[in-house]
Amino acid sequence: MKKLLRYFSPFEWTLWVGSVLAITLAFVLGGDFLIWTLIASLIGVTALIFLAKGNVIGQVLVIIFSTLYAVASFKQRYFGEMITYLGMSLPSALVACVSWLKNPSNKGVSEVQVAKMTGKKWIFLSVSAVAVTVLFYFILRFFHTNRLLVSTLSVTTSFFASTLMIFRSPAYAVAYAFNDIVLIILWTLSCFTSLAYLPMVVCFFAFLCNDSYAFINWRKMQRLQNE
Repeated sequence: MKKLLRYFSPFEWTLWVGSVLAITLAFVLGGDFLIWTLIASLIGVTALIFLAKGNVIGQVLVIIFSTLYAVASFKQRYFGEMITYLGMSLPSALVACVSWLKNPSNKGVSEVQVAKMTGKKWIFLSVSAVAVTVLFYFILRFFHTNRLLVSTLSVTTSFFASTLMIFRSPAYAVAYAFNDIVLIILWTLSCFTSLAYLPMVVCFFAFLCNDSYAFINWRKMQRLQNE
């Protein structure tokens, strides 16, 4: 326990505790107690604080979060979110687990070795993102997905983030921050039908804060590793 307490900085503990309290409060105020939305949100925000440290435990938690979040998305007919997290985020987290375990930093296995993006990787990522976006647009339209354009944009940002995470690039956090903004819009629209989805809005606000910190910390990790 003492080792865990020392592992996170005071700021990281404050960020995590504040995120947990905000999400839990939103859940209570939501009225309709949908326990799976609360559990998914808490697991998700916990995953992010580990990811910000470059710890592979975060990837394991992402796998659990992706499953629960897919259930929440299915119930709201956000098939784009469901397909994205089950068909992309979850498998990507599995691949990232392997990649991170194979590439620990010199400090040990608790921190992944940060990698630099090359021009070829950016070209591959950009071309793949266009193809995935077009493909998912027609898939989501076929399933009559609610708010089609926003859901499609979420697929694009999620693809960038998931792939950059496999590449071990700090830019993954920037892509996830854009994805958080898209999802804040998506779930805010759902709140007009039921406040039970308010925790998901607060969840992605907390995600946005955590992803912003993750980018800063990964750049710091990269600098220290290079030194």
